[in-house]
Amino acid sequence: MSTVFAPTITYKVPKRRHPVLHFMVHQPLGAAGLAVIVLMAFAAIFAPLIAPYDPLTVDYGAMLATPSWEHWIGTDSFGRDVLSRIIYGSRTALAVGFLASFLGSTGGAVIGVVSAYFGGKIDMIIQGVMDVLLSFPIIVLALAVVAMLGQNIVLGIDVNLVIAIAIPMLPRVERVVRSSALAIRELPYIDAARTAGFSHTRIIFRHIVPNVVAPYLIMLTAYVAQAILSEASLSFLGLGVTEPTPSWGLMLSGAAADFYQQAPWMIVFPGVAISLAVFAFNLFGDSLRDWLDPKIKI
Repeated sequence: MSTVFAPTITYKVPKRRHPVLHFMVHQPLGAAGLAVIVLMAFAAIFAPLIAPYDPLTVDYGAMLATPSWEHWIGTDSFGRDVLSRIIYGSRTALAVGFLASFLGSTGGAVIGVVSAYFGGKIDMIIQGVMDVLLSFPIIVLALAVVAMLGQNIVLGIDVNLVIAIAIPMLPRVERVVRSSALAIRELPYIDAARTAGFSHTRIIFRHIVPNVVAPYLIMLTAYVAQAILSEASLSFLGLGVTEPTPSWGLMLSGAAADFYQQAPWMIVFPGVAISLAVFAFNLFGDSLRDWLDPKIKI
């Protein structure tokens, strides 16, 4: 009697690619934006080691010096090295940008979740306030807030400037998070949690918050670019960072406008730094949205 042996079938389980590598492969533009952001962060952290000169040192013998081996992108009207001020200016841009975006996005997300979950009069009152804030353009509302609050420097950062930039973000983030939370609130497992007697706090933090993290992260990343642009605009108008603190927006105002024909590098390079930073964060934010969206995720 012959024995029949069934063939052994082996299945090769594909290796799961690391999330960062997966993002870089499927979102190359986002990876490029992230690379620029990392370089900016590196320059901001190690500015004392990278910058060739002290950004506050005045050299009247080198005023409006053209780009050379000594000053790679020239000097300003006070003889200060423009490259050094741009490198140190990344500290101001990233600090204000991240803090304002985190404050505005987190505050808007909290308000959106509370408004969607409780509904009724609470939702009506909150949406009325958000409608009032939405009626003002972002820069106009930021101008009004910073003009009322003035300056309040803490650890080298103008806290009132951060608040002024964060407030216009609240209603915009709140609307996005609220729409996601409203859809989640109507799902059967939320009703089951209520029926089981779970507290509002547990339902919100256990079932709703984890499901609105993706839109929150997308808005948080996208609004860093908006915060950097707002800080530069306010500093340009004289309501943000003040001299002699290095700031990209501040470098475009004052003497730069007077000497733009004689020393165009005073305007060109800070403008390029602002544009590159905003472009990088927008690229990364859009790619992060595509990557986290389950409908279009590869």
